[in-house]
Amino acid sequence: MYLPDQFAVTEPAALRALIEANPLAAVVTRDASALDADHIPLLLDEEDKVRSVLCGHVARANPMWRRLNGTSEVLAIFNGTQHYVSPAWYPSKAIEPRVVPTWNYAVVHAHGKARAIEDRDWLRRLVTKLTLRHERDSASPWRVEDAPAEFIDKMLGAIVGIEIEVSRWIGKFKASQNRSAEDRAGVRAATNGLGCVSEPRS
Repeated sequence: MYLPDQFAVTEPAALRALIEANPLAAVVTRDASALDADHIPLLLDEEDKVRSVLCGHVARANPMWRRLNGTSEVLAIFNGTQHYVSPAWYPSKAIEPRVVPTWNYAVVHAHGKARAIEDRDWLRRLVTKLTLRHERDSASPWRVEDAPAEFIDKMLGAIVGIEIEVSRWIGKFKASQNRSAEDRAGVRAATNGLGCVSEPRS
């Protein structure tokens, strides 16, 4: 990924926050002939204090997991806030009209080795964690235990776990850092007016 210095983000807390808010990752793998991408909700394992690990699962019918043997290199891409930026939003355009449109966005790339996991206990713990995470803001949260045990056992047999041990994080938050404070304020006002949550970094 092209990464000018002013857009680079390395702070672990910022990377974790983007992943937490946008857990659906595009996981890029390679088979013998081509690249492929699967869209998988991933959970950053906060309990592992030694490694950076992302966990998720795919359908057993998905051939992707058969390519993961613990040495398989993958790339997980997490996309955050993004929006088109019009030159009309820059106050400086009134003085210097030589400006063009751009696109602001935030993204985290996680590079690492992946393995497939078929262990039922591991899968049960994972789906329980995923459920707790994604149901936590619900007024009436669903729990794994709400479904019949035999049904959950059947469903666990229909999925395969994915674990990615991350070796390298790349964060890019392109948010008008290369513009003046006035232009950043113009972008902020315009995107806020459109109901976006985009907030250019100062």
